[in-house]
Amino acid sequence: MSDEQRRKERLDRGIKIRSDSLYAIMSWRELAYLTAPRFLLIAGILLLPLLVPGMYWQRVVSVVCIYALLALSFDLMAHYVGLVSLGGAFFIGTGGYISAMLNTSLGVPPLLAIFIAALLGGVICTVLLLPCLPLRGVYFAIVTLMYPLFLARVIEALDIFGGTDGIMGVESFPNRWVEQYFVIAMVLLFLFGLRRLVNTDLGLVLRAVMDNDQAVKASGMSVALFKGLAVFIASGIGCLAGACIVHIYMWSGISLFALDFSILPIAATVIGGGGTLVGPVIGCFILVPVSELLREFGTLRIVCYSIILMAFVVFRSEGIMNYGRRKYHQFERWVKV
Repeated sequence: MSDEQRRKERLDRGIKIRSDSLYAIMSWRELAYLTAPRFLLIAGILLLPLLVPGMYWQRVVSVVCIYALLALSFDLMAHYVGLVSLGGAFFIGTGGYISAMLNTSLGVPPLLAIFIAALLGGVICTVLLLPCLPLRGVYFAIVTLMYPLFLARVIEALDIFGGTDGIMGVESFPNRWVEQYFVIAMVLLFLFGLRRLVNTDLGLVLRAVMDNDQAVKASGMSVALFKGLAVFIASGIGCLAGACIVHIYMWSGISLFALDFSILPIAATVIGGGGTLVGPVIGCFILVPVSELLREFGTLRIVCYSIILMAFVVFRSEGIMNYGRRKYHQFERWVKV
């Protein structure tokens, strides 16, 4: 067949109707076009523990998932509510200490302790952050950054919750496969759960709060209520991540309030693409392993780390996910005229 009888056509032609979230599926090919990226993401994450070599890198996979939960928490608050939070370490420490105390003092099994710590930690973090909800931008970010620093110094000065030694003897997961697939399941659950949430009526209200909270007030809705709900969801996810990490390392201490838990999820969101939810997860799966590989450089690790971040910010400021999604929808094929 000659070139005159054929022309190029985008793969998504005829699929999207009126909006990006409404589709008309006409064939298995179009269904595969829409579901293939999701299937590859899910399959890749589930197969990762089986593919990585050695127990060290399998543990790194678990740590990546911990940071991915924090990145989801940050992305929800920053890009759907307008609250830029630096409190990742606050959530991690709160959830970690609660789960450790439940397990060591009350004998609660690890999996049950994790879920209790997520709920209870979410409530505690939300109550402590309620006075700060009227703040926005850098002011809210500074306040959330102060919480982990304050709590770490209080624990150290008053010698409570184990002081500088921390809480020892925390029970671990039954085995490493339960550990890895539990945290992986939590990442996938919250990833697709939050994607569903932000496309519901509640998600529309949260975005309205971010864009114009005065209009939300004029509609008779409580801005503080919706902000508090978003903070509870985000802090609950972060506390669950903190509860998981204490059962991975079988120890809880003031290092849970380290600023790495606040900074790295933000960097992962910048690399992956903010406002996409899946972008921050992909950013964590890139950034954390790279960080581990750079340990061989010693003090130059921070230099290499900074160069990588600057390169992404300068050359791919939109993030990997936004760039990849745009390119994916630009694929073309030859069709008959």
